[in-house]
Amino acid sequence: MTTAGISTGRGSKFKLTKLDMKYSPYLYIAPFFILFGAFGLFPLIYTGYVSTRKWTLVGGDKGFVGLDNYTELFGDEKFWNAMFVTFGLFLVGTIPQLLLALLLASWLNKKMKFRTALRMGILLPNITSVAAVGIVFGFIFADRFGLANWGLDLIGIDPVSWRQHRWSSWLAISTMVNWRWIGYNALIYLAAMQAIPKDLYESASIDGASPTRQFWRITVPLIQPTILFTVIISTIGGMQLFTEPLMFNYGQLNGGSLGEFQTISMYIYQQTFELGTRYGYGAAMSWTLFILIMLFAGINFAMVRRSVKGSTT
Repeated sequence: MTTAGISTGRGSKFKLTKLDMKYSPYLYIAPFFILFGAFGLFPLIYTGYVSTRKWTLVGGDKGFVGLDNYTELFGDEKFWNAMFVTFGLFLVGTIPQLLLALLLASWLNKKMKFRTALRMGILLPNITSVAAVGIVFGFIFADRFGLANWGLDLIGIDPVSWRQHRWSSWLAISTMVNWRWIGYNALIYLAAMQAIPKDLYESASIDGASPTRQFWRITVPLIQPTILFTVIISTIGGMQLFTEPLMFNYGQLNGGSLGEFQTISMYIYQQTFELGTRYGYGAAMSWTLFILIMLFAGINFAMVRRSVKGSTT
């Protein structure tokens, strides 16, 4: 083979290598974007289109109505009630959930026997079917023969009609949500805690700082980005809460006689599919919920970015 042939072969191989390095990363991530476009972006855009039209599942498209569906939201008392319930359940369920997860992670971060088994065990509620969780807790909080009322009767407290009052239904549903997600968030916090250098705790102990003071002065500030991450993830999940209150009410979408625990996701599903005549209106509510979730995500991103900059300066 001549020198010119060898040079040409090396040049072609170099070009192929260069093209491979340039375009291979895009090919590796292409499946994600293809699936996201088909099952995420397109339904989102199509929902926005439907929200500007009068649409029924049976009769189909009845014509363009502009922003009328969005305007109707402002005068819909059931919509605002569903939003109030959604935010209320988020506050009642998420804040105690994250605090308990933080304390649980701190306890699991200590040296103890069977530590690995305990860490694996706290994740079991999360991998359990949410429908099964809803059915079991629905019977626990049954009005007549539920385990919760049986326990209250043992200590001399009158039985509670869990589905007839806002405070009782919120307490029952938040218990379901907390039981399922505390372990998951605790493992996320635990992973962040294990990345903290041990020298910081040793220096604090030498200076006489108690374990409680070390927790609030060292652990919590250093895992603040992780805490904010779990806050926004829990916010997104809380604003989409659907299965737990649905199963708690034995599959009924009304969320109680007066909508005491009807979340916005339940109301959207009821208007869109159960009634079958408010497809466009349900799409408008879905887009409104999407905008609210994006707003919370943007706030969280700004907080995390500011926190990271503060820790690096």
